[in-house]
Amino acid sequence: QLAPRLAALGCRVIVGEELRTHHGEIIGLFLRERLPHGMASAEAAAAVRAQGGLVYVPHPFDPTKRNLAEQALVALVGAGLVDAVEVLNAKIALPGLDTRAAAFAAGHDLAPGAGSDGHVPDALGAAYMVMPDFDGPQEMLHSLRIGRAVGHHWDEHRPWRPRILPSLTAE
Repeated sequence: QLAPRLAALGCRVIVGEELRTHHGEIIGLFLRERLPHGMASAEAAAAVRAQGGLVYVPHPFDPTKRNLAEQALVALVGAGLVDAVEVLNAKIALPGLDTRAAAFAAGHDLAPGAGSDGHVPDALGAAYMVMPDFDGPQEMLHSLRIGRAVGHHWDEHRPWRPRILPSLTAE
């Protein structure tokens, strides 16, 4: 509902969802309907594809995140169910993990991607793709392939804030 108003402002909106599967996280892009969490990774990827969407694998080798298990990643790639792999994630502190992801993407002819993994406003835009404009999933894949990942590590300390929690006891 918000997409047309943002488009009028010159903002591109790609409807997507980060899905927690039995084997770790995948991201579906260009979705028309919300998908349930908790599916098997192959089932989730097939459901994304059934909507005409793209399957993007974030932070594939980072054991500190809910990354897709390597065996599941290899199986999805073997089944032709992965379109892009994140090769630059601003929240990954070990550059070797991004290097490994880039080698994996190149070795399997997958489009590269980049993400800030920003869960706070200050982190947004710490990593992104510089690429030509596109219209739709297939053009986006082409643009990702000829684009370049740009960014830096960003994981600043977030200040502790007191939070008020509701009482769990009835009074």
